[in-house]
Amino acid sequence: GPDPVEQSGPHPHHIPFDPAGQFVAVPDKGLDRVFVFRVDTTAGRLRPADPAWVTTRRGAGPRHIAFHPHQPFAYGINELDSTVATYAYADGVLTPQQVLPSAPEDAPPKNTGAEILVHPSGRTVYVSNRGHDSVGVFAVQGGGRELSPVGWHPSGGRVPRAMALDPAGRFLYVANQSSDTIVAFAVDSASGELSPTGHTIEVGSPSTIVFVAR
Repeated sequence: GPDPVEQSGPHPHHIPFDPAGQFVAVPDKGLDRVFVFRVDTTAGRLRPADPAWVTTRRGAGPRHIAFHPHQPFAYGINELDSTVATYAYADGVLTPQQVLPSAPEDAPPKNTGAEILVHPSGRTVYVSNRGHDSVGVFAVQGGGRELSPVGWHPSGGRVPRAMALDPAGRFLYVANQSSDTIVAFAVDSASGELSPTGHTIEVGSPSTIVFVAR
């Protein structure tokens, strides 16, 4: 890619399964591509899909991707140009649809996109912005093919590198890496909007949050 520092070579950042568990997607920030691999459960290997990748906008820096839980779409956060990309998805093939800014117009010029999540209901997408230090809320429309910005909320700290929704979709947790905090937000079940719970956990430089079934 055109960024000599961030895109000097391959830089894969994420590897989620699709809802069927048959493919994984691998956004590569350095190459401006999202690779897709078929999961060969018999051999325990990943095999390139056909086509093996989709190309993003030059300099976008794709970082993370999240699949809609029950519609044939996926949503990617592009780190370097702070955008959200919508893809149609079918049998391991991603097809670009829509690109929107991940942050509002008044965001700092050095803002970078970080995390992207789809609510279990499939009605809302959340993104985190480092620099603007916010969580963006996007409504899912058109059966999943379009996103529309609802608003942005302060992340409650600095550099919101990661986020996670609890399995029921009632709470969203934001890992603010540079302020050493994880901040909790309640999720409105009807609108998907966020409200601070006032609950904050202090933890050194949090970079990932994962819920594990017990």
